Formats: sequence, structure tokens, C-alpha cells
Amino acid sequence: MTATKKKAVRRAKKGERIRQVAAIPFRLTANGSFEVMLVTSRTTRRFIVPKGWPMKGKNGRKAATIEAMEEAGVLGRTLKQPAGTYSYWKRLANRFVHVDVIVYLLEVTEELANWQEAKRRQRAWLTPADAAMLIDEPDLSTLVKNLTLSQPTPTDAT
Repeated sequence: MTATKKKAVRRAKKGERIRQVAAIPFRLTANGSFEVMLVTSRTTRRFIVPKGWPMKGKNGRKAATIEAMEEAGVLGRTLKQPAGTYSYWKRLANRFVHVDVIVYLLEVTEELANWQEAKRRQRAWLTPADAAMLIDEPDLSTLVKNLTLSQPTPTDAT
């Protein structure tokens, strides 16, 4: 268990809310719409987005980018502004804790054939509406279903 996760678990045991960061990988399609990538969780095999604990010395956007590489095997440009937030109950060894997640959009430029968690996860490209139907966390499902690319993508930004 990383030091950051241990600290978060200690805070959760005191009843404090804890936070994570997440990335929603996306790509533009030939017809101008977009798709998002979901990955399966390691234990329950539910569809989720790549997420993890904040990383010491890294801002939320950078940590979300690293999580996307480790859990989904994607590289790209993460948009500066968060796309939103959601909350969920995280299962720990002997309890559940309430976690607030800050979500960033990651425009995928490369999909790796082999990545750190490739043997433990599956990934899928879906329309936001289809992805939302597969996600169990209601807040995340709503966020994904209502996603728009109204903010400029990194390739459009000057």
C-alpha cells in the first residue's frame, strides 16, 4: 500500500472524506462524434474509468494521466480543466469509505499493446451513452452520459 493510500485510509477511518483522481480516455471518430474508454476493475470486473490515489509531487491532472497509462494502457493529452466530479463507496479490506473523485478528460493519441495492468483488466471503446449503461456508480454514469467536448481539446488549444 502506498504512503498516499495509507494516509487516505487513516483519514477515512476518522470519518473524513477522501479523494481520488480519474481519467476518462476519449477519441474522436471519423463522423465527428467521440467515444470513451472504460476498463474493468481488478477484483469485481465491473466497468470503471482509470482512477487512483493522488500522487505526492504531482497535480491531479498528471496523476490521472499516469493512472490511464497504468490501468488502460493509453497515452495522450489530458485537458487542463476537470470534466467533473463523482462520489462512490470504495471497498477496503474491512469497511467501505466514501470517496470523491476529480475526473479529467484524456485525448488518446496512442494505445499500448502491452501495459502494466494488461493481464488484469479489459478495456472497451464505447459511445458515452453505452458506457453510462455499463457503469454501476450512478454519479459516474451520469457524468459520462452527459459528457461534451465543449472545452477545446489540447490539439485545438494555442
